[in-house]
Amino acid sequence: MNSIPRRDFIKKATISSLSISLLNLPLTGKASFKNVNGKRVGIIGLDTSHSIAFAKALNAATPDAALKGYRIIAAYPYGSRDIESSTKRIAGYTQEISTLGIEIVDSIADLLTKVDHVLLETNDGRLHFEQAIPVIDAGKTLFIDKPMAASYRDAKKIFEYARKKRIPVFSASSLRYAEHIKEITEVKSIGDVTGADTYSPATLEATHPDLFWYGIHGVETLYAVMGRGCKSVTRTSTPDTDIVVGTWSDGRLGTFRGIRKGKRDFGGTAFGTTGIQLIGPYKGYQPLLEEIVQFFETKRPPVQEEETLEILAFMEAADLSKSRAGAAVFLHEIMQ
Repeated sequence: MNSIPRRDFIKKATISSLSISLLNLPLTGKASFKNVNGKRVGIIGLDTSHSIAFAKALNAATPDAALKGYRIIAAYPYGSRDIESSTKRIAGYTQEISTLGIEIVDSIADLLTKVDHVLLETNDGRLHFEQAIPVIDAGKTLFIDKPMAASYRDAKKIFEYARKKRIPVFSASSLRYAEHIKEITEVKSIGDVTGADTYSPATLEATHPDLFWYGIHGVETLYAVMGRGCKSVTRTSTPDTDIVVGTWSDGRLGTFRGIRKGKRDFGGTAFGTTGIQLIGPYKGYQPLLEEIVQFFETKRPPVQEEETLEILAFMEAADLSKSRAGAAVFLHEIMQ
């Protein structure tokens, strides 16, 4: 008989035990919000804290009026099946979310019969393409949490398929809506933005390009302030820190610092023609959730496809720059 490596055996045993524990969970709250016509939301993926945060806000006993009566009706737990930091959360998060009046279903197909809109929350971006397709085929409005996918190519395929089927889709990090960003970009509190420096934790996950897993939060903050138009990227990387510099086509520079040691936080500084403004602090998921609800209402994505794709190209270019000892990588090399 062939021997099984100990790591693989433990991984398979863990996944099997999770599956058994989920089967034994009570399907509580099936009828709690069934009559919320047009505002029934489903979750795919209970391997991230985002699912719990969104569910607690939308299904609160007295939800914020800005959330317009949307309720999460059902959730499908999976979710990564091989990233340990994700798989170990599924059983606990499934138990917790079932106490909020949310039915736990055993397939995406079942979920889609019960809801009008979908939050694709699976932490593992490698699964997003295969999970998004049936949602789009079912005609459900779709929000895809970060990362949009585990590659620029997969994200582009999702957008192309959604456009073909005429289904609205958008993706964003909650850090796009950190404090002061709107006053910088909409009110023009510092005039025209001439550059920005942002930072966030940048934990690495071997299955994803480096910045896709967590550094995306700081990269999206950078794009929220700078807008599209980056032409090239350089990256300096050590085990503890990344410094990524983007050069925009109009000559502006935007930098991202990815933190893996010491104090970890989110924020940055925006530079303008009339002033300098701190970006942040980050105050949680509510601003993003309000944007998602508005998107469900209007079917108009608040972040355009072209910007999301450029963010992913920026992060892939950063990986290439690292592999090329910090040499500049042009985004068109990724996007062509």
